[in-house]
Amino acid sequence: MASYSSKVRQDIARWTETGMIDAATAQAMIRDIDSRERRSLSFGSILAMMAALLFATALLILVAANWELIPRLARVVSLFAVILAGYVGGALLKTRGHPMIGEALWIVAVAAFGGSIALVGQMYHLSGDESSAMLTWCAGTALAAAVLRSNPLTVAAVGIADAWVFIKLSNGFNLFRSFDFPHMFVAVVAVLFGLSYWTRSQPARHLIILSLIAYAVLVAVDNGLPGVSFALAAISAVLFLAGVLAREPVDRIVQLGGRLPLHGLIGFLTGMALIQFELSDSGLFVPVAAIALAGIAAAIVLGGRESRRLRWVAYLGFAFELCFIYAETMQTMLGTAGFFLAAAVILGILAIVIIRVEKRLRPASEGAVS
Repeated sequence: MASYSSKVRQDIARWTETGMIDAATAQAMIRDIDSRERRSLSFGSILAMMAALLFATALLILVAANWELIPRLARVVSLFAVILAGYVGGALLKTRGHPMIGEALWIVAVAAFGGSIALVGQMYHLSGDESSAMLTWCAGTALAAAVLRSNPLTVAAVGIADAWVFIKLSNGFNLFRSFDFPHMFVAVVAVLFGLSYWTRSQPARHLIILSLIAYAVLVAVDNGLPGVSFALAAISAVLFLAGVLAREPVDRIVQLGGRLPLHGLIGFLTGMALIQFELSDSGLFVPVAAIALAGIAAAIVLGGRESRRLRWVAYLGFAFELCFIYAETMQTMLGTAGFFLAAAVILGILAIVIIRVEKRLRPASEGAVS
């Protein structure tokens, strides 16, 4: 942010000297830059959050070790003291102008809350499994995020929900059937998505959408039905088109910083990859691959001018498609040397395509949203 703000200040000074803007407008612009710069993450704030995450990890590992040498009452009291100190201390620091350090203490308090759930279950042998404890932890974190209106705690709640799915599947891995699948995850993240508007947590919304894409992949693998993959690709394509063709009204609703097309492209490529894996031995593979390539080209044409990240995701998808098509259609025709030759040709073609596309889009995308 520092280099950007410095550049803008230089531009403002030049605009003022040339008479493009008056002094009052220049001062208003500088005040806006200063306010945004103060809200940006400093290196010290990042270190504080990393320290909080490391402390939280150490606390959870300590709880997992069961603290055999410490009396039960002392264990419980110490954890609740950490919870109280984290929430109260974080609130005090936020009110005194140290928001990131305050949020870091809230992360520690959330970790202590999760550790308390595990510790009480260990000591008193309460019924239930790890996934139930994770779901309780997620609910408590979401409640804390809502009360404190905390962006990082909302992200933490989403992360705990993702961990809950992983633990739920791990516990039922030997009986991996549809009735063991945690379908309630959709309802959980729907609540968290709504919560993210209250807490103004755009990162949480990004994480939720990516988590739903991963969830769709797990559902497709679990059920073995192509319909889930088709639905993922189709819904993602619709979201991409909505984000591109009605960018401003759609982004006012989803509030993703103009990156809904990027998520739509990721979901589309993921769904098409699943479909291709399912149809790899059938005659429909080539038509599906052609649809995927056409979708990538359309994504670059429609949304590549506004987003460099979208272009690079499209390039990666294009490279994957070329390699996949080669593996499925030409692997019997070429040996090891032929494989490397084909890989060189594919990468060369990809490089030419990227260079040409970047030359066309560079002038219009210099000030675009990435």
